Formats: sequence, structure tokens, C-alpha cells
Amino acid sequence: MATETVDRRAAHRRGILVTTVASLTGIAAGLATSAVVGTDATSRMGLLVMAGFALAGMGVMQVLGVDVQEFSTKDHLYVVFMNFALWFITWGVLLTSGITL
Repeated sequence: MATETVDRRAAHRRGILVTTVASLTGIAAGLATSAVVGTDATSRMGLLVMAGFALAGMGVMQVLGVDVQEFSTKDHLYVVFMNFALWFITWGVLLTSGITL
């Protein structure tokens, strides 16, 4: 019973950490894209910025103690989706309001 509780808590903490890092790197990628690309919504450079931040997020997760080597395809897709979604929303809001950084 006690080991199940510890395992569940560790898995929960891992999930929270992965979600937080993926979300924050997505938001940071949106801000960086706004700084690099500006208001050119058709530029493909934004995707490169987002991809770079997705890779950097994996490195941050490793530094924070998440074993990225044991990620399944589902885990990788989740991280990339969260990163992409928050990048898209952040940059979209900045484009809509005409704000450049």
C-alpha cells in the first residue's frame, strides 16, 4: 500500500513537471517568435523558434530530474502538442493586438 502511494505521487509530480515545462516553453517560444519575427504572420521562422524551444524544454526536463529517455511516443507527442498549442495561442494574441517585443 505504501509503495503504491509513493509511486502514484511520484508519477503525479512527474506529470505536473512535464506539463509545466512544456507550457512555459510554449509561452516563451511565442514571446521569442514575436521578438524575432514581429508581426509577419506568414513567416516560417516562427516554427523554427518553436521547435528550438521544444528541444530546449526536453533539456530543462532532464536537468529537473525527469528521465526523458523513458518517454513513450505518447509522451513526446504530448510535450510537442502542449508546446505548439501555447506557442500558437501566445503568438496569435500578440499578432492580434499588434504587439511586437
